[in-house]
Amino acid sequence: MTDDLIGTQAPMHRITEPEEAIAALERAVPGLAEYRRSEPAVLNWALLEHGLETALPADYKRLAEWYPTFALGDFLLVGLPAPGKEHYWLRGIRDDLEGVIHAWWEADMSIGLRPHPATGGLLPWAESNEGDKFLWSTTGDNPQQWLVTIASRNGGWWHYEGGAVQFLAELCDSTLEPWALPPVDPEVTPC
Repeated sequence: MTDDLIGTQAPMHRITEPEEAIAALERAVPGLAEYRRSEPAVLNWALLEHGLETALPADYKRLAEWYPTFALGDFLLVGLPAPGKEHYWLRGIRDDLEGVIHAWWEADMSIGLRPHPATGGLLPWAESNEGDKFLWSTTGDNPQQWLVTIASRNGGWWHYEGGAVQFLAELCDSTLEPWALPPVDPEVTPC
């Protein structure tokens, strides 16, 4: 990695249980619980993970089972696969990888990280309406240990040493410093 990285933030306590991470997000975003499904959705994770050539973190999978795609503060879109429409989500991830992310590397805006499926490559899981990307750094065999990487539209890059759901909770409750991002209003909008 080069010196272009802003830094790395770590949670005081890394949440490893998906339900605990979702509970933290629901506390940070009080209106989220009203959009929770009455039962978890059955998603074709085998199709998605085969298509991505990697397993996905358990907290993200559990979030997708309980919630539809939603936006936070009309800023951050958390795109989640929908039952029976997993191929659309997969196509969106592939388009993102082939389009915007590759353009960053061609413009030499990277910090030595590459897009997935390269070893340790970046895999998108959310984005802002202003062009910020929220990604996993897919380093290692255990997706539960992947770093969250934030690529700001302003060119600032940083890492978070927790899961995606815990990141969302701590971003919304102001536990972490939103380096190169605006503060996120914990108002939720289903999409």
